[in-house]
Amino acid sequence: MPYKAPIVCLKCEVTESSFWTNAENLGVICLDCVTEAKKDKDADKTGDSKEDGDGKSTSKKKTRAVKAYRTRHNPNATRKQSSVPKGKGRRSLFKKVPKKSPSQVATVITSDYVFHKGSYFQTGDIVSTTDEKNDCFYAQIIGLMTDQYFKKSVVIQWLLPTKDSPPPNEEFDPATYTLGPAEDLPRDLEYFDFVMHAPSDFYKSKTTPYVPIRPLATAGFIWSSMGSVKRHKE
Repeated sequence: MPYKAPIVCLKCEVTESSFWTNAENLGVICLDCVTEAKKDKDADKTGDSKEDGDGKSTSKKKTRAVKAYRTRHNPNATRKQSSVPKGKGRRSLFKKVPKKSPSQVATVITSDYVFHKGSYFQTGDIVSTTDEKNDCFYAQIIGLMTDQYFKKSVVIQWLLPTKDSPPPNEEFDPATYTLGPAEDLPRDLEYFDFVMHAPSDFYKSKTTPYVPIRPLATAGFIWSSMGSVKRHKE
């Protein structure tokens, strides 16, 4: 459709051009002016870049802070946090941070007596045990303990027979035995059999350099005599 008025370029006032460009309803611009404007813009961009000593050009790039938002394609991005703190709601007042319970530590409980094999074992009691050759040995309890699995152990002090002692496999006479070596490591109470009750200081040395404190006479002892005990033959 031909123009009613003659076409004139806004920049160079040329009336003839192979291509015209509308300049935002202000008029038209010829093709030569548009090409010249693009060359000037490219020259401005290349002028901002600097060349170093090796001839390599380094251009300055503008950086801007971009906030990452958590989406389906970027799940590791942090969410935008508002600068204004939110007030606590009514439900948050009753919520508490769950705390992990401490792990249970294996402990050993010491005591003066334990119940095992239908009888009470107390500190000072006489017990017996046998070896692989079926020889009997006697010992006195100096400590009792129970672990977290209710396994009962005993610390003993061996009793040594004398020439007046009867055969250990047949009879036990406490008056003819003397104290032997004491052990530091506990043994399983399952391998010991109860023989008799006795006070813990029954085998105490009679010739002590210190003056012993004699307790007052009291009644109600769990033992009445310290006679010999015969073993039952199986």
